[in-house]
Amino acid sequence: MPIPTENVGSLPRPTYLQTALTDWDAGKVTREDVIKLQDQAAEDSVKRMEQTGSPLVTDGEQRISSFATYPIIDTLGGTGLAEGLAADGQYFAIFDDGHHRQLPRLLKGPFKYKTYASENFEKSQPYATGPMKQAVIAPSMMYLLYPLNGKIEGYPKEKFVEDLVIECERDIRQCFEAGAKRVSIDFTEGRLAAKRDPRNPWTSANLLQTFVDLNNRVLDRFTPEQRTNIGVHTCPGGDCDSVHSHEVDYSELLPFMFQMNAGYFLIQLASEKDKEKVYKEIGNNIRKDANGVKQLAFVGVVNPLDPRVETPEEICEAIVNASNFIAKDQLGATDDCGFSPFSIDHKPKHGSPDFARDIAFKKIANRVKGVQMASEKLGM
Repeated sequence: MPIPTENVGSLPRPTYLQTALTDWDAGKVTREDVIKLQDQAAEDSVKRMEQTGSPLVTDGEQRISSFATYPIIDTLGGTGLAEGLAADGQYFAIFDDGHHRQLPRLLKGPFKYKTYASENFEKSQPYATGPMKQAVIAPSMMYLLYPLNGKIEGYPKEKFVEDLVIECERDIRQCFEAGAKRVSIDFTEGRLAAKRDPRNPWTSANLLQTFVDLNNRVLDRFTPEQRTNIGVHTCPGGDCDSVHSHEVDYSELLPFMFQMNAGYFLIQLASEKDKEKVYKEIGNNIRKDANGVKQLAFVGVVNPLDPRVETPEEICEAIVNASNFIAKDQLGATDDCGFSPFSIDHKPKHGSPDFARDIAFKKIANRVKGVQMASEKLGM
Protein backbone atom coordinates (compact mmCIF):
# COMPACT_ATOMS: atom_id res chain seq x y z
CA MET A 1 0.00 0.00 0.00
CA PRO A 2 1.52 3.39 -0.96
CA ILE A 3 2.14 6.12 1.59
CA PRO A 4 -1.14 7.97 2.21
CA THR A 5 -1.33 11.70 1.57
CA GLU A 6 -3.94 14.43 1.92
CA ASN A 7 -4.18 18.18 2.34
CA VAL A 8 -5.33 19.93 5.50
CA GLY A 9 -8.29 21.83 4.07
CA SER A 10 -8.13 25.48 3.05
CA LEU A 11 -6.97 27.31 -0.06
CA PRO A 12 -6.51 31.07 -0.59
CA ARG A 13 -9.77 32.74 -1.54
CA PRO A 14 -9.55 34.55 -4.91
CA THR A 15 -9.31 38.33 -4.76
CA TYR A 16 -12.81 38.67 -6.17
CA LEU A 17 -14.23 36.64 -3.28
CA GLN A 18 -12.28 38.47 -0.59
CA THR A 19 -13.48 41.79 -2.03
CA ALA A 20 -17.07 40.54 -2.02
CA LEU A 21 -16.83 39.47 1.63
CA THR A 22 -15.55 42.92 2.62
CA ASP A 23 -18.32 44.53 0.59
CA TRP A 24 -20.91 42.31 2.27
CA ASP A 25 -19.76 43.52 5.68
CA ALA A 26 -20.07 47.09 4.38
CA GLY A 27 -23.58 46.49 3.03
CA LYS A 28 -22.54 47.02 -0.59
CA VAL A 29 -23.55 43.56 -1.82
CA THR A 30 -26.09 40.97 -0.77
CA ARG A 31 -25.68 37.51 0.73
CA GLU A 32 -26.92 36.06 -2.56
CA ASP A 33 -24.16 37.92 -4.45
CA VAL A 34 -21.54 36.42 -2.15
CA ILE A 35 -22.96 32.91 -2.35
CA LYS A 36 -22.64 32.93 -6.15
CA LEU A 37 -18.96 33.83 -5.89
CA GLN A 38 -18.38 31.28 -3.13
CA ASP A 39 -19.90 28.60 -5.35
CA GLN A 40 -17.65 29.70 -8.21
CA ALA A 41 -14.52 29.59 -6.06
CA ALA A 42 -15.47 26.25 -4.48
CA GLU A 43 -16.04 24.60 -7.86
CA ASP A 44 -12.73 25.92 -9.16
CA SER A 45 -10.99 24.62 -6.02
CA VAL A 46 -12.37 21.10 -6.34
CA LYS A 47 -11.64 20.79 -10.04
CA ARG A 48 -8.12 22.20 -9.84
CA MET A 49 -7.29 20.04 -6.84
CA GLU A 50 -8.42 16.96 -8.73
CA GLN A 51 -6.04 17.95 -11.54
CA THR A 52 -3.14 17.69 -9.07
CA GLY A 53 -3.77 13.96 -8.70
CA SER A 54 -4.62 14.30 -5.01
CA PRO A 55 -6.40 11.14 -3.79
CA LEU A 56 -8.72 13.29 -1.67
CA VAL A 57 -9.90 16.82 -2.41
CA THR A 58 -11.68 19.64 -0.62
CA ASP A 59 -13.45 22.81 -1.71
CA GLY A 60 -10.69 24.84 -0.07
CA GLU A 61 -13.11 26.16 2.58
CA GLN A 62 -14.23 28.88 0.17
CA ARG A 63 -17.63 29.29 1.82
CA ILE A 64 -16.57 29.84 5.43
CA SER A 65 -15.32 32.74 7.53
CA SER A 66 -12.44 30.69 8.90
CA PHE A 67 -11.49 27.20 9.99
CA ALA A 68 -12.32 28.19 13.58
CA THR A 69 -15.45 30.32 13.27
CA TYR A 70 -17.52 28.69 10.51
CA PRO A 71 -20.06 27.26 13.02
CA ILE A 72 -20.89 30.64 14.54
CA ILE A 73 -20.29 33.54 12.11
CA ASP A 74 -20.50 34.13 8.35
CA THR A 75 -17.67 36.65 7.89
CA LEU A 76 -14.61 37.78 9.80
CA GLY A 77 -16.11 41.26 9.82
CA GLY A 78 -18.99 40.15 12.00
CA THR A 79 -21.82 39.50 9.57
CA GLY A 80 -24.09 36.65 10.59
CA LEU A 81 -22.95 36.23 14.20
CA ALA A 82 -24.92 33.43 15.86
CA GLU A 83 -27.44 34.17 18.59
CA GLY A 84 -26.09 34.22 22.13
CA LEU A 85 -22.65 35.53 21.14
CA ALA A 86 -20.89 38.90 21.19
CA ALA A 87 -18.00 39.84 18.91
CA ASP A 88 -15.67 40.95 21.73
CA GLY A 89 -14.24 37.63 22.90
CA GLN A 90 -10.65 36.77 23.75
CA TYR A 91 -7.90 36.58 21.18
CA PHE A 92 -7.43 33.20 19.62
CA ALA A 93 -3.89 34.13 18.60
CA ILE A 94 -1.44 37.00 18.28
CA PHE A 95 0.80 36.34 15.29
CA ASP A 96 4.50 37.08 14.92
CA ASP A 97 3.87 39.92 12.47
CA GLY A 98 1.70 41.69 15.07
CA HIS A 99 -1.79 40.99 13.76
CA HIS A 100 -4.32 39.01 15.78
CA ARG A 101 -7.47 36.96 15.34
CA GLN A 102 -10.29 37.32 17.85
CA LEU A 103 -13.04 34.89 18.83
CA PRO A 104 -16.61 35.81 19.77
CA ARG A 105 -17.72 35.64 23.40
CA LEU A 106 -20.52 33.40 24.63
CA LEU A 107 -23.29 35.33 26.41
CA LYS A 108 -25.84 32.64 27.19
CA GLY A 109 -26.76 29.03 26.65
CA PRO A 110 -27.55 26.64 25.24
CA PHE A 111 -24.59 26.59 22.86
CA LYS A 112 -25.56 25.55 19.34
CA TYR A 113 -23.81 25.64 15.98
CA LYS A 114 -25.38 27.91 13.41
CA THR A 115 -23.64 26.13 10.52
CA TYR A 116 -22.28 22.58 10.30
CA ALA A 117 -19.38 21.66 8.04
CA SER A 118 -21.52 19.09 6.27
CA GLU A 119 -23.75 21.84 4.89
CA ASN A 120 -20.91 23.24 2.80
CA PHE A 121 -19.59 19.77 1.98
CA GLU A 122 -22.95 18.85 0.45
CA LYS A 123 -22.87 21.95 -1.75
CA SER A 124 -19.39 21.12 -3.09
CA GLN A 125 -19.60 17.36 -3.43
CA PRO A 126 -21.36 17.49 -6.85
CA TYR A 127 -18.27 19.23 -8.28
CA ALA A 128 -16.02 16.24 -7.47
CA THR A 129 -15.48 13.09 -9.52
CA GLY A 130 -13.69 11.25 -6.69
CA PRO A 131 -13.61 11.11 -2.89
CA MET A 132 -13.55 14.22 -0.69
CA LYS A 133 -12.48 14.95 2.86
CA GLN A 134 -13.70 17.63 5.23
CA ALA A 135 -12.00 19.62 7.98
CA VAL A 136 -13.85 20.58 11.18
CA ILE A 137 -12.95 22.66 14.19
CA ALA A 138 -11.89 21.04 17.46
CA PRO A 139 -14.08 21.35 20.55
CA SER A 140 -10.98 22.71 22.30
CA MET A 141 -11.12 25.82 20.11
CA MET A 142 -14.83 26.35 20.80
CA TYR A 143 -14.03 25.95 24.51
CA LEU A 144 -12.41 29.40 24.31
CA LEU A 145 -15.78 31.02 23.62
CA TYR A 146 -16.65 30.67 27.31
CA PRO A 147 -15.10 33.35 29.56
CA LEU A 148 -11.70 32.19 30.75
CA ASN A 149 -12.19 33.03 34.43
CA GLY A 150 -15.75 34.28 34.61
CA LYS A 151 -19.13 32.56 34.65
CA ILE A 152 -22.30 32.90 32.62
CA GLU A 153 -25.35 33.21 34.84
CA GLY A 154 -27.60 30.19 34.47
CA TYR A 155 -25.15 28.39 32.19
CA PRO A 156 -22.23 26.83 34.08
CA LYS A 157 -19.14 25.77 32.16
CA GLU A 158 -19.90 22.09 32.78
CA LYS A 159 -23.24 22.40 30.95
CA PHE A 160 -21.56 24.36 28.14
CA VAL A 161 -19.01 21.56 27.71
CA GLU A 162 -21.78 18.97 27.54
CA ASP A 163 -23.52 20.95 24.78
CA LEU A 164 -20.20 21.55 23.02
CA VAL A 165 -19.37 17.84 22.88
CA ILE A 166 -22.79 17.10 21.38
CA GLU A 167 -22.38 19.78 18.70
CA CYS A 168 -18.84 18.72 17.75
CA GLU A 169 -19.85 15.06 17.50
CA ARG A 170 -22.75 16.06 15.27
CA ASP A 171 -20.43 18.16 13.10
CA ILE A 172 -18.16 15.16 12.42
CA ARG A 173 -20.91 12.57 12.13
CA GLN A 174 -22.87 14.60 9.60
CA CYS A 175 -19.78 14.93 7.40
CA PHE A 176 -19.48 11.15 7.17
CA GLU A 177 -23.22 10.83 6.54
CA ALA A 178 -22.89 13.36 3.70
CA GLY A 179 -20.20 11.21 2.06
CA ALA A 180 -16.86 12.50 3.37
CA LYS A 181 -14.22 9.78 3.27
CA ARG A 182 -12.08 11.43 5.95
CA VAL A 183 -12.65 14.14 8.55
CA SER A 184 -9.75 16.03 10.12
CA ILE A 185 -10.04 18.13 13.26
CA ASP A 186 -8.11 21.41 13.31
CA PHE A 187 -6.14 21.66 16.56
CA THR A 188 -3.80 24.61 16.02
CA GLU A 189 -4.60 25.82 19.54
CA GLY A 190 -2.67 22.81 20.87
CA ARG A 191 0.80 24.22 20.30
CA LEU A 192 -0.38 27.70 21.21
CA ALA A 193 -1.56 26.38 24.60
CA ALA A 194 2.09 25.96 25.59
CA LYS A 195 3.21 29.43 24.48
CA ARG A 196 2.44 31.28 27.73
CA ASP A 197 2.03 34.63 25.99
CA PRO A 198 1.36 37.36 28.60
CA ARG A 199 -0.61 39.32 25.98
CA ASN A 200 -3.02 36.39 25.55
CA PRO A 201 -4.05 35.06 28.98
CA TRP A 202 -5.56 31.72 27.95
CA THR A 203 -2.15 30.55 26.67
CA SER A 204 -0.85 30.67 30.26
CA ALA A 205 -3.80 28.81 31.79
CA ASN A 206 -2.32 25.28 31.43
CA LEU A 207 -5.19 24.18 29.19
CA LEU A 208 -3.38 21.59 27.04
CA GLN A 209 -4.46 18.54 29.04
CA THR A 210 -7.97 20.01 29.31
CA PHE A 211 -8.02 20.34 25.52
CA VAL A 212 -6.85 16.77 24.97
CA ASP A 213 -9.41 15.35 27.41
CA LEU A 214 -12.20 17.40 25.85
CA ASN A 215 -11.32 16.29 22.33
CA ASN A 216 -11.24 12.69 23.50
CA ARG A 217 -14.77 13.06 24.87
CA VAL A 218 -15.83 13.65 21.26
CA LEU A 219 -13.54 11.07 19.65
CA ASP A 220 -14.60 8.34 22.04
CA ARG A 221 -18.18 8.65 20.77
CA PHE A 222 -16.99 7.01 17.54
CA THR A 223 -16.08 3.38 16.88
CA PRO A 224 -12.48 2.36 16.16
CA GLU A 225 -13.45 1.83 12.51
CA GLN A 226 -14.78 5.38 12.29
CA ARG A 227 -11.81 6.87 14.14
CA THR A 228 -9.45 5.34 11.60
CA ASN A 229 -10.74 8.07 9.28
CA ILE A 230 -10.79 10.88 11.85
CA GLY A 231 -7.60 12.90 11.99
CA VAL A 232 -6.15 15.78 14.03
CA HIS A 233 -4.14 18.62 12.52
CA THR A 234 -1.51 20.62 14.38
CA CYS A 235 0.61 23.56 13.29
CA PRO A 236 2.03 26.82 14.71
CA GLY A 237 -0.50 28.85 12.73
CA GLY A 238 -0.59 30.02 9.15
CA ASP A 239 -2.31 33.36 8.51
CA CYS A 240 -1.16 36.25 6.32
CA ASP A 241 2.05 34.25 5.84
CA SER A 242 2.80 34.49 9.57
CA VAL A 243 2.74 32.08 12.55
CA HIS A 244 1.74 32.29 16.21
CA SER A 245 3.62 29.59 18.12
CA HIS A 246 6.58 28.34 16.10
CA GLU A 247 8.91 28.89 19.05
CA VAL A 248 7.06 26.29 21.16
CA ASP A 249 9.06 23.06 21.07
CA TYR A 250 7.16 20.03 19.82
CA SER A 251 8.30 18.13 22.91
CA GLU A 252 5.77 20.23 24.84
CA LEU A 253 2.91 19.19 22.56
CA LEU A 254 3.40 15.74 21.04
CA PRO A 255 3.26 13.61 24.22
CA PHE A 256 -0.13 15.19 24.93
CA MET A 257 -1.40 15.21 21.36
CA PHE A 258 -0.91 11.49 20.78
CA GLN A 259 -3.09 10.84 23.85
CA MET A 260 -6.01 11.70 21.59
CA ASN A 261 -7.65 8.58 20.22
CA ALA A 262 -7.65 9.75 16.61
CA GLY A 263 -6.64 7.52 13.72
CA TYR A 264 -4.17 9.93 12.15
CA PHE A 265 -2.40 13.24 12.66
CA LEU A 266 -1.46 15.96 10.15
CA ILE A 267 1.70 17.51 11.57
CA GLN A 268 3.48 20.69 10.42
CA LEU A 269 7.13 19.81 9.75
CA ALA A 270 8.39 21.26 6.47
CA SER A 271 9.12 24.60 8.15
CA GLU A 272 10.81 23.07 11.22
CA LYS A 273 14.55 23.66 11.51
CA ASP A 274 15.37 20.36 13.21
CA LYS A 275 13.10 17.89 11.45
CA GLU A 276 14.86 14.78 12.70
CA LYS A 277 14.27 15.82 16.31
CA VAL A 278 10.55 16.02 15.60
CA TYR A 279 10.53 12.73 13.67
CA LYS A 280 12.07 11.10 16.76
CA GLU A 281 9.46 12.71 19.02
CA ILE A 282 6.71 11.37 16.79
CA GLY A 283 8.24 7.90 16.68
CA ASN A 284 8.52 7.84 20.46
CA ASN A 285 4.93 8.96 21.12
CA ILE A 286 2.73 7.63 18.33
CA ARG A 287 0.65 4.64 19.40
CA LYS A 288 0.04 1.28 17.76
CA ASP A 289 -3.18 0.96 19.74
CA ALA A 290 -5.12 4.12 20.55
CA ASN A 291 -8.22 2.56 22.04
CA GLY A 292 -8.48 0.15 19.11
CA VAL A 293 -6.88 2.28 16.38
CA LYS A 294 -3.35 2.28 14.98
CA GLN A 295 -2.28 5.91 14.67
CA LEU A 296 -0.64 7.35 11.53
CA ALA A 297 1.55 10.46 11.35
CA PHE A 298 1.23 12.53 8.17
CA VAL A 299 4.39 14.62 8.23
CA GLY A 300 4.36 18.08 6.66
CA VAL A 301 6.46 18.20 3.49
CA VAL A 302 5.13 21.44 1.98
CA ASN A 303 5.25 24.93 3.53
CA PRO A 304 2.14 26.97 2.54
CA LEU A 305 3.69 30.20 3.88
CA ASP A 306 6.64 30.08 1.45
CA PRO A 307 6.01 30.87 -2.24
CA ARG A 308 8.89 28.62 -3.29
CA VAL A 309 7.51 25.37 -4.69
CA GLU A 310 9.14 22.28 -3.19
CA THR A 311 10.34 19.77 -5.78
CA PRO A 312 9.07 16.18 -5.81
CA GLU A 313 12.64 15.06 -5.10
CA GLU A 314 12.83 17.21 -1.94
CA ILE A 315 9.50 15.88 -0.78
CA CYS A 316 10.55 12.30 -1.44
CA GLU A 317 13.78 12.80 0.51
CA ALA A 318 11.89 14.21 3.51
CA ILE A 319 9.52 11.24 3.61
CA VAL A 320 12.32 8.70 3.29
CA ASN A 321 14.20 10.43 6.10
CA ALA A 322 11.09 10.40 8.29
CA SER A 323 10.79 6.64 7.74
CA ASN A 324 14.04 6.19 9.67
CA PHE A 325 12.23 7.30 12.83
CA ILE A 326 8.54 6.54 12.16
CA ALA A 327 7.34 3.05 11.21
CA LYS A 328 6.49 2.90 7.52
CA ASP A 329 3.03 1.54 8.20
CA GLN A 330 2.35 4.60 10.37
CA LEU A 331 3.71 7.22 7.98
CA GLY A 332 1.88 9.64 5.69
CA ALA A 333 2.53 13.05 4.11
CA THR A 334 0.68 16.34 4.12
CA ASP A 335 1.07 20.12 3.92
CA ASP A 336 2.15 22.02 7.02
CA CYS A 337 -1.15 23.87 7.29
CA GLY A 338 -4.14 24.93 5.31
CA PHE A 339 -3.05 27.38 2.64
CA SER A 340 -5.34 30.14 4.00
CA PRO A 341 -7.30 29.19 7.13
CA PHE A 342 -8.94 32.64 7.31
CA SER A 343 -11.13 33.97 4.51
CA ILE A 344 -9.46 37.39 4.36
CA ASP A 345 -5.78 36.73 3.76
CA HIS A 346 -3.80 38.84 1.29
CA LYS A 347 -0.77 36.52 1.39
CA PRO A 348 1.87 39.28 1.62
CA LYS A 349 4.91 37.06 0.95
CA HIS A 350 3.24 35.83 -2.22
CA GLY A 351 2.17 39.22 -3.54
CA SER A 352 -1.50 38.36 -3.94
CA PRO A 353 -3.99 35.66 -2.96
CA ASP A 354 -4.48 34.77 -6.63
CA PHE A 355 -0.78 34.04 -7.11
CA ALA A 356 -0.75 32.16 -3.79
CA ARG A 357 -3.67 30.08 -5.03
CA ASP A 358 -1.78 29.07 -8.17
CA ILE A 359 1.28 28.23 -6.07
CA ALA A 360 -0.83 26.09 -3.73
CA PHE A 361 -1.96 23.80 -6.55
CA LYS A 362 1.62 23.43 -7.78
CA LYS A 363 2.74 22.49 -4.27
CA ILE A 364 -0.04 19.92 -3.92
CA ALA A 365 0.80 18.39 -7.30
CA ASN A 366 4.46 18.07 -6.34
CA ARG A 367 3.52 16.55 -2.99
CA VAL A 368 1.54 13.86 -4.79
CA LYS A 369 4.49 13.14 -7.08
CA GLY A 370 6.98 13.15 -4.21
CA VAL A 371 4.84 10.69 -2.24
CA GLN A 372 4.71 8.35 -5.22
CA MET A 373 8.50 8.49 -5.51
CA ALA A 374 8.95 7.82 -1.78
CA SER A 375 6.49 4.91 -1.87
CA GLU A 376 8.54 3.28 -4.63
CA LYS A 377 11.82 3.89 -2.80
CA LEU A 378 10.45 2.40 0.39
CA GLY A 379 8.95 -0.60 -1.40
CA MET A 380 5.38 0.38 -0.61
